[in-house]
Amino acid sequence: MARERVVRMSVELPLWRALAGYRVLTMLYAVLLIPLNPDKFERPWVAYAFLAFLGVWTLATLPFVRNAASCTRPFLAADLTVAVTGIMLTPLADFQAQQTDGPTLPSIWTAGSVLAFAIKGGWRWAGLASSLVAVANMVERGDPTGDTFHNVLLVWVASIAIGYVVEVARASERTLARALEIEAATRERERLARDIHDGVLQVLAMVQRRGNAIGGEAAELGRMAGEQEIALRTLVSSGLVPASRASEDVSQGAIVRAVHDPDDTDPADTGDPADADRDLRSLLAPRTGARVTLSEPGAPVLLPAAAAAELAAAVGAALDNVERHAGDGAHAWILVEDWPDEVIVTVRDDGPGIPEGRLAQAEGEGRLGVALSIRGRLRDLGGTAELISVPGQGTEVELKVPRQAGAAGGKDRS
Repeated sequence: MARERVVRMSVELPLWRALAGYRVLTMLYAVLLIPLNPDKFERPWVAYAFLAFLGVWTLATLPFVRNAASCTRPFLAADLTVAVTGIMLTPLADFQAQQTDGPTLPSIWTAGSVLAFAIKGGWRWAGLASSLVAVANMVERGDPTGDTFHNVLLVWVASIAIGYVVEVARASERTLARALEIEAATRERERLARDIHDGVLQVLAMVQRRGNAIGGEAAELGRMAGEQEIALRTLVSSGLVPASRASEDVSQGAIVRAVHDPDDTDPADTGDPADADRDLRSLLAPRTGARVTLSEPGAPVLLPAAAAAELAAAVGAALDNVERHAGDGAHAWILVEDWPDEVIVTVRDDGPGIPEGRLAQAEGEGRLGVALSIRGRLRDLGGTAELISVPGQGTEVELKVPRQAGAAGGKDRS
C-alpha cells in the first residue's frame, strides 16, 4: 500500500487570476477615456502613444501575473515604471489635469501594478510601490488638492492591507500543509504499527509462550523474544519506528507467519485491483474452525477490496485477542450483517471478559492491539469499533463499515 499523498491547494491562485482580469479591464477603461473626452487633451498624440503602449504591455505581460513564480522582480520594476511614466506624462498630454484634478493617463490601472507587489511580496513590497506611486502623483499635480491626498492614501492603505492578508493566507497555507503532512505520516505510522502488531509482535509473543512452556534452552529463547517484543512495542507506541525498518520488519513478519500457518494469508495480498469488490465472506471463512463459528448472509457481502481486507484484518485481530486472552476453552462467534448503507461484523466470545481499565493499561504498556489493529483500521475506513465486555460474561466487538468505505479510505492513495 503506497504512502498517502498530501494535496496542497494554493490560496494565491484566485488572487493572481483576479489581478490579471483587473489589469485588462482597467486598461480598457484607460483607453476609452480618450474617445469619451476627445476635446480634453491638448496633445492627444501623447495620450494615444502611451495608451497604445499600455494596451500592448498589459496583454503581453499577462503570463507574468499567472502566479508568484512567473511574477519576477524585473517584471514588477518594469511594470511600476510604466505606471509612473504614465502618471508623469499626464501634464504633457493634458495640461488642465493639474488644475482639475482629473485622472492620469493610466488612471486606475496603476493600482494593478501596486497590487502585483502586494500579492508577490506582502505588505512591505506593497508599501514601497504605493509610496512611489504617491510621490509620482504629488509631483504630477504640482499643487495637490484634498482629493489627491485622499486617493493616494486610499491606494496606500488598501495595498498594504491586501499585502498583509496575502502574508496571513500564505502562513495559513503552510500551516495547513504541515498539518496534512503530519496527519498523513501519522496514518502511515499507524498502518505500519498495525502490520507489525499483526505479524512480528504476534510471532514474538508466541515464541515467548512456547519457549516458557518447553523450558530448557527454549526458555532462554522465549525470554529473549519477550524482551524484543517489549522493545518493539515501545518503539511502535512512541512512533519511533522508521518507515524503512518497519517495512522490513513487516515483510519478515509476513514470511514467518506464512511458514507458521500457511492458511493464515493476508487478505490484502489478493492480486485484485484496489477498487474491485470482494466478498467479505470469503475472507472470513478461513478464520472459522472448531472454536470459531461464522454466521453470514446467503448472498455475497461485497465491499471494495481494500475495505474488505482491512475489515477482515480487524476481525482477525479480535479473534487473536480471543485466542490469547479468553482461554483455551473459549468459543467465538462471528456474525456478518449486510445492510444497504453499511456492513456490521460482530465478534463475540464466551471468555472471562476484560477487567475494567485493562485496555487503558495495555495501551500504556505499548500493547496496541485494540487501539491500532481494530479501532485504527475502522477509523481509516470511516467506520467505528465498539467493544463491550462484562467480567465473567465474555466480550463483544462490533465493527461497522460504511458501504462507501473503499472510496473514502483509498482516494488519497497512490
